[in-house]
Amino acid sequence: MTAAPPGVSRLGELLTEHATWLAIERGLRPNTLAAYRRDLAHYAAYLHQRGIDDPAAVTERVVQDYVEALVTARDDDGDARYAPASVARHLVAVRSLHQFALDEGELAFDPTEDVRAPRVGLGIPKALDEDEVERLLEAVPDDGAPRTLRDRAILETLYATGIRISELVGMDRGDLDLEEAVVRVLGKGAKERMIPVGGAACRALESYLAAGRPQLVASRRSGARGDGDPLFLNARGGRLTRQGCWGVVRTAARRVGLEERVSPHVLRHSYATHLLNRGADLRVVQELLGHASISTTQVYTKVSPERLRVVYEAAHPRARLEPRSGA
Repeated sequence: MTAAPPGVSRLGELLTEHATWLAIERGLRPNTLAAYRRDLAHYAAYLHQRGIDDPAAVTERVVQDYVEALVTARDDDGDARYAPASVARHLVAVRSLHQFALDEGELAFDPTEDVRAPRVGLGIPKALDEDEVERLLEAVPDDGAPRTLRDRAILETLYATGIRISELVGMDRGDLDLEEAVVRVLGKGAKERMIPVGGAACRALESYLAAGRPQLVASRRSGARGDGDPLFLNARGGRLTRQGCWGVVRTAARRVGLEERVSPHVLRHSYATHLLNRGADLRVVQELLGHASISTTQVYTKVSPERLRVVYEAAHPRARLEPRSGA
C-alpha cells in the first residue's frame, strides 16, 4: 500500500480500498456493501476514540475490547443495543478489513484471528424482591414538593405498570385515565396497549397531578415551545427526558443502598416476576409487557422453584399422594 495522502489517515485509506475490493473483487450486493460500511464506520469511530488511526497499531486486545463494548452496550431502556447476531456481524466486517490489510502487506499479523464473538446471554437483570421494591418506593421524601411528588409518581408507575422508560416519558396527560385506573401506552412498533394502574400508583399520580404538575407547568419559561401535553415534566416545565427519568430512579436507589442493582429495566423485570410468582397467567403478562413473542416473556420471568412447586401440587391430581412405604 502507498502512504496515505495528507489529511487522510492510514485507516481511512484502508477503509476506502477495502470497500472497493468488496464491490469489485467479491461482487457483494449493494445492501451487503452498505452493511459493511456502517459496521466498519462504527469500528473506525471506536478506534479513533482510542487514538488509533493506523491499522498496524490495532492489537488483539483492542479488537476484543471492541467486541466487549458491543456486547455490553445498552439503550436507554436498559436493553442490549446489539443482538448476538449483530455482534457477530460486526466482527465479520472487522475481520474482513484486517484480513484484507494483511493480504495487501499492510499488516504483519491479523489481530482478529483468535477473537471470537462471545455467546451473548439476554442480559436480563435479577429482579428485586418485594421488600426491596417497597424500600425503593419509600425512598422519595414526603415533603410535598412538586419534584418529589413527581418522583414518587414515576417510581410507582414504573413498578405498577412494568412499562419501558421510553414509554413512560412519552406519555401525555390524556393517556392516563384515573377513573378507570388504566394508562394507554404506545410501545415498540407503535403498538398501543392498555395497562391497569394499581391503587398505590393511582394515589401517587393523583397527588402529583393535583399539587405537583401544576407548579411544574407554571415554571415553564415564557415562549418555550410545547411538546404535546406530557404527563411527566422536568423542573423547567418541559417533557421529562429518558435521562431525567434515569436520574430519578438512580437517586432513589442510592438512598436505600440499591444503586448497583436498580434501573428502570429492573423495575420492569421485577413487575413481571412478581406477577408470575403470585399466579398471573404467562399470556396476560406477555400482553402487559407488550412482547410480540411469548418466548421473550418466558426469559423475562423466571418463576421461582418454590412457586413452581406450589402450582404443581395445587394443579396435578396425583401430586399429593403419599409414596408407598417399603417400596
